[in-house]
Amino acid sequence: VPPQQQLRWSSSLPDLTTPVDVASIRLTKPKRTGRREGSWLGLPGLEARIQKEGSLIEETLKEMESDPEFQLTAKRLQEAGQAKLTLEEKKRRRRALDAMGVPDFAEFLQEAKVADVGVRRATKILQVNVGLYCNQACGHCHVESSPKRTETMSAAVAERCVELIAASPSVETLDITGGAPELNASFRRLVDGALGLSRDVEVIDRCNLTVLSEPGQEDLAEYLAERHVRVVASLPCYSSKNVDQQRGKGVFDRSIAGLRKLNDVGYGVDPGLVLDLVYNPLGAFLPPDQAALESKYREELREHFGVEFNGLFTMTNMPIKRFADFLFRRGELEEYMELLVRNFNVSTTPSLMCRDTLSVDYDGKLFDCDFNQQLRLPFTGGGLSVFDLPSTDALLNKPIRHDNHCFGCTAGMGSS
Repeated sequence: VPPQQQLRWSSSLPDLTTPVDVASIRLTKPKRTGRREGSWLGLPGLEARIQKEGSLIEETLKEMESDPEFQLTAKRLQEAGQAKLTLEEKKRRRRALDAMGVPDFAEFLQEAKVADVGVRRATKILQVNVGLYCNQACGHCHVESSPKRTETMSAAVAERCVELIAASPSVETLDITGGAPELNASFRRLVDGALGLSRDVEVIDRCNLTVLSEPGQEDLAEYLAERHVRVVASLPCYSSKNVDQQRGKGVFDRSIAGLRKLNDVGYGVDPGLVLDLVYNPLGAFLPPDQAALESKYREELREHFGVEFNGLFTMTNMPIKRFADFLFRRGELEEYMELLVRNFNVSTTPSLMCRDTLSVDYDGKLFDCDFNQQLRLPFTGGGLSVFDLPSTDALLNKPIRHDNHCFGCTAGMGSS
């Protein structure tokens, strides 16, 4: 054995230095080994480049100012107001369905002999939108989030949401969304409040991935991992061109960096830290087969970026808000509505989110689903808030508010 490779012992026992105060000893987190680094040429120095660039918000605002479609929407919003634009959008969908001779959604379900979908079951999921502020301004966003949105959840509403979960034994999951929910002050209040209850509640973070690189969020990955929060992350493609086209310049690089941060703390690797991805189409078409696409994502992300994840969900784009505007400008709204109706899938109806999910807006108002929330469609019979309910049991068997956008949740593999 060469001299430099020999292990020499010493009679002085140089490493016998463990202190007798063993109760104070703390283990450091183990170093993760064996990650395949990936073949993408952009990986070396990725973290350093993003850190040097700083927040994504400045780039997002710059794109919003230079994008004629964003500017047109902003002008129309200022002139007409949100309520009028939402009504106009609804009328466009109705005209598209009328042109095809398709009745309203509730009547369509009756004709299709789909029963038992018109009333709410016991609430299992409380989905809370903590606000519309976001570091991105995605072209498909059905809540129209951006850095310019200031709507945010107060501490009082967040605390009431936790109280409502505590008073509702059927609620198993707190699903936190936004905007970029992590940028809201109520996000960690909700997470810690739900996890501090006397029974187990699963907490989901709907993460855009780029938020992990935002200044002030340096501890976010560790925070989520320590609490075993399930991360459901948006990644509409495994190619930079498609992601940046839909979500903004520089988003893909930051998304990969975010995924690698999550992998570093155990997400997608350790059994107790679940990382799921979400795909939604770039344009007016349905997602591909979910199982086949998940295999393709796994292959591409592992080989090129050294990224691991647990599962992939494919989601149909809803014909509302920014995506509805996108379709209308391209003259594709009627064609897309026809696509949704033509691909009605009865097997999606038992798991529609409106059946066992309760959607909470940033101001505490309640809705059957996240899409109804954004369209300001309150419960049948009148609006309610978290302050009106002693428990979610009060909503059991309450009629569900359906409308013409609901075809998006029953097309293909659905959007619930």
